[in-house]
Amino acid sequence: MRNALVIGTGLIGTSAALALVQRGVVVHLVDHDPEQARTAAALGAGTDAAPDGPVDLAVVAAPPAHVAEVLADAMRRGAARGYLDVASVKGGPRRELEAMGLDLSGYIGTHPMSGREKSGPLAATADLFEGRPWVLTPTRDTDTEVLNLALELVSHCRAVPVVMDADAHDRAVALVSHMPHLVSSLVAARLKNAEEAAVRLCGQGIRDVTRIAASDPRMWIDILSANPGPVADLLSDISTDLEEAVQALRALQSSDEAKRREGATGIEDVLRRGNAGQVRVPGKHGSAPRVYEVVAVLIDDQPGQLARIFADAGLAGVNIEDVRIEHATGQQAGLVQLMVEPKAAPVLTSALRERGWSIRQ
Repeated sequence: MRNALVIGTGLIGTSAALALVQRGVVVHLVDHDPEQARTAAALGAGTDAAPDGPVDLAVVAAPPAHVAEVLADAMRRGAARGYLDVASVKGGPRRELEAMGLDLSGYIGTHPMSGREKSGPLAATADLFEGRPWVLTPTRDTDTEVLNLALELVSHCRAVPVVMDADAHDRAVALVSHMPHLVSSLVAARLKNAEEAAVRLCGQGIRDVTRIAASDPRMWIDILSANPGPVADLLSDISTDLEEAVQALRALQSSDEAKRREGATGIEDVLRRGNAGQVRVPGKHGSAPRVYEVVAVLIDDQPGQLARIFADAGLAGVNIEDVRIEHATGQQAGLVQLMVEPKAAPVLTSALRERGWSIRQ
């Protein structure tokens, strides 16, 4: 791939452009808002000057509701040898293009499974997709050359290609992305009018559950409008589960011992099914999930504290697999939870204590 045209310079489009530029590809940028394209160009994502002729690959990074329209325009203009989009919904845009009577041999739908709560070119990074799945949805009509161009893009972005059927993809992202986002928003909405004394008690659990609720509502309206059926089906199933959980909790309030036992059984079933589902979530680098030991270290909220902990762990020969930070309410302190292999936990605990760190049991 010598050159590319990125249409849409938000988070995804600009991040892909940055990755391509790093690999020596000449990238042309265009956006319905010229100022946004100029911002992406200023960040080093390419040039906002129009290409002299057809490019090798056109990457359409428009919202799902506009993908088919933007793709059709680019195809009719002959803007590129190959075309792909990066929208989070795949079946709908392809059916729209088919209805327009376009030759789709030069098109492939794709979806990089990566993002951030922030949007726009200023949130973009060249490593946004590194190690993340990038779904490709070719059909029997897809030209081999276009598939190869898409695979080259994925390689330049250091992502992992995953081939799926378009409709299967849409059902999958409804389960692992779209439905969880709505559930996160529903939980976060309970905090809107909550008493300040209650909100101040928020810990890491509520932060984990509500983190993605900070995303741009306008962007998510576009996404959900393109995939409403599968998301509604999943929420309907959750609604049934919620009603059963409510009934079980009501039973736990009963003075009748038999009803309380029945309620406890119902809640235990919910929790155990949650356990069974959670262990299926892929672990580090997409591998099977692993169980780590937590070494909890109390730190002051001062510059360099985390760097010192990581350096001391390195001196002890221990690899930190993951890390979480829980900030103390009303204090300039926090608890750093270091996830390590079980056999490494005693080694790290001993080494950090020797270096003066306070370990929380």
